[in-house]
This record gives sequence, structure tokens and C-alpha cells, in this order.
Amino acid sequence: MTTPDGRAKRGSADPPAAPGAPGAVPVPMDVLRVLHVCTGNVCRSPMAERLMRHGLAQRLGGAAAAILVESAGTWGHEGAPMEAHAAAVLAEYGADVSGFTGRELLDEHVIDADLVLTATRDHRAQVISMGHAAGLRTFTLKEFTRLVRAIDPTTLPDGSVTERARSLVRAAAALRGWLLAPSPDADEVHDPYGAPISYFRSVGEEIHAALDPVVTALTGIPATV
Repeated sequence: MTTPDGRAKRGSADPPAAPGAPGAVPVPMDVLRVLHVCTGNVCRSPMAERLMRHGLAQRLGGAAAAILVESAGTWGHEGAPMEAHAAAVLAEYGADVSGFTGRELLDEHVIDADLVLTATRDHRAQVISMGHAAGLRTFTLKEFTRLVRAIDPTTLPDGSVTERARSLVRAAAALRGWLLAPSPDADEVHDPYGAPISYFRSVGEEIHAALDPVVTALTGIPATV
């Protein structure tokens, strides 16, 4: 099967093998893939990736496996750990920082992603310039947040998490030309690389605030206080 833009729909062609059968792999039937993109993939996109995973796990528990959240960088530091200040900020939110390694953005990452969220408008342009029908599923993080806030959640389907999420992405894409940013800077998350931890905390707060309504809209479940 394929998605509406012609990409192969992962995990939907054949059912997984029965539990205990040879080659059985416990993979969800349908997985929505979210890709966060910044420059080096050691500061902003790792924070966004791990904060989003954390928010999904808080709301969905084990069912959060239906949404796979990853990240990469347009000039990614391949194999590098995330910046120490970024890891420290994530730990303050209770997010898991283990097992992270930086990646350079590749065509296959864009092809596989159902939703691409970038730190800046330049990153968004770079992703879209790679082709792969990425334009309708690539937004800056803050742009997507602004669009999601304008979508009536009652118009989204009550089916699976992935069905709801894909519907949300389509609705956001349809709104993009009608709901513009108040200023160009409003859609940017600035790079904290080389800055003190206080600036990393400010960027972490910015990313967390932008992600919270997104994760709520994707899952239909508000954050618990």
C-alpha cells in the first residue's frame, strides 16, 4: 500500500508473523514517523526528538510505539553524542537521553517521514529542496504548532493514533497559506550551540512549549500536570 503522496506505507503490506513463529517481529502494523531536523543534530533536534518521545510516552504509555520519533541534521555530526547542555536540559524534564547518536540528513530519512519538523525556515527549505513530495509534510516546529492550534480536534478521526496523526498533518498543510506567522522570526528556534546552559534551558522551554500542543493534538490526550 502507499500513502496519498505515493510513498510506500511502512508496515502495512503484510501482517507480522504470529507470536512465536519463525522470524516473528513485534512491530506495530502501522507506524507514523516524525523527523526533527536542525543543523548539527546535537542540540535542537535531539531535544525536540526526546521531548516529543517523552510527551508521547506520558500520554500513550506502550502505545507510543505507534509514533516513531527521530532526528537528523542538514550538516549532521554523524555518530556524535548530543551536546552535554542539551542532555542536561532533557534530564531536567525527565526525558531519556540514552543511546543518542547524531545523524546527517539523508534522502531516505525524508522519504520515510510522515511529518518533518524543522528548527528554522532555512532547514524547512533544505528538506523541501530534496524532493520526495516533502512540501506538504514539512513545517518548522513553531509553524506546525500555530497551525495545529487552529484545527478543531473534533474534526479529526477517532480511529487509531496514526490515522488521527495523518489527518492532522493534512489539515495543517491545508491551513498553511491562510495562517501566516506574525513575523519571520516567530517560526524560528535559534541555535544554542556553544552557549551557556542557561540559553539551552531557554531553548528547551521554547521547544517544549511548541511540542506540547502538537503532542496533545496528535494523541487527543492533554498533558497531565
